[in-house]
Amino acid sequence: MNEKARSSETRRLMLTLRGTIPQIIAVLLAFLIGAIILLATGHSPIDAYVAVLKGAFGDVYGIGQTLTQATPIIFTALAFIFAFKCGLFNIGAEGQLLIGGFTAALAGIYFGDLPIYIHLPFALLVGATGGALWGFIPGILKAKLGAHEVITSMMLSYVALYITSYMVNYPFIAPPGWVAQTVPVAPSAELPRILSSTQLSASILIAIGMAAILTLVFNRTVLGYEVRAVGLNTAAAESNGINVKNTMIIAFIISGALAGLGGAGEILGVHRRFISGFSPGYGFDGLAVGLIGGLNPIGTIFAAILIGALRAGGMTMNTVTGVPIDIVSVLQGLVVLFVAAPKLITYLSKKGVALPRALKPLSNGVQTILSKIKRTSRKGGS
Repeated sequence: MNEKARSSETRRLMLTLRGTIPQIIAVLLAFLIGAIILLATGHSPIDAYVAVLKGAFGDVYGIGQTLTQATPIIFTALAFIFAFKCGLFNIGAEGQLLIGGFTAALAGIYFGDLPIYIHLPFALLVGATGGALWGFIPGILKAKLGAHEVITSMMLSYVALYITSYMVNYPFIAPPGWVAQTVPVAPSAELPRILSSTQLSASILIAIGMAAILTLVFNRTVLGYEVRAVGLNTAAAESNGINVKNTMIIAFIISGALAGLGGAGEILGVHRRFISGFSPGYGFDGLAVGLIGGLNPIGTIFAAILIGALRAGGMTMNTVTGVPIDIVSVLQGLVVLFVAAPKLITYLSKKGVALPRALKPLSNGVQTILSKIKRTSRKGGS
């Protein structure tokens, strides 16, 4: 029996590794086109990419900045994956991250008398709860009223943005009031930094732990089975006794909690106070990273590090080679185009979301290339 179980685990691992080949090749294709763009603009692709690698991994500071950038994206990617596995499209992780960060900041500021072993977990829990409550809203609207989660979760992100901006510009602004930020959180609520001379905090360890937990949840628990069953076929899930509406609500709550925990980690570990606009779009990056990682919680860690490396190394590329920093955004967009866009467009089409006609041939073309890559990798592995 043990041999059978071991053989099954090995087979599953090999299938997972084989399934990552198209993503890897798609990323390489994105960098190849990026090299062509660099050549067309009069820059050396080799010098530019070497500068990115040095900036992202060349020293302790670069590694720390890469992982610091990757950490909140891991959380929002996990949030996206959990909802997606249930057949839901949570595009509102940005808002859930902001609410989680703001509520964690308040817990860190106003409960400073608590000892660190109570205060820090409490602040993280409050942040996760804030994100969960913000995720509950589109979840209940979807389950009870049929409101499209793409629209409601996206709109709630803007609501969260403006609410938190108002709060730190007026009632909670730190004196003398020149910058839209709160006062610092209490030392007992600060996540420890784990790499000297960098902002990398223990939040990344929590993110990795969450990825491992989600892997177990999806593969080994009743909740994971029900979430995946609803995502694959709601009618079949309901006929087998699964409460589809409750599962959808729970999936959105957990998804929001993961994003909120990412916001709490960013505030308590990196900034140590809430700053208006602290997120450059981590929630939206999580969507792309979740797809780049093959909707695999562990895969998202490496995909997030890729995006974090582009961001951290982009400044070095700009300084050393003179390549505009916008090229990093172009590279990130190309990666999304080749890996994430076809899956995203297919999913939205199935959900009945109207898409511009111009996107369909583009998506079909990229999907055809990746399908051929996938068939080739399967032949090579057989």
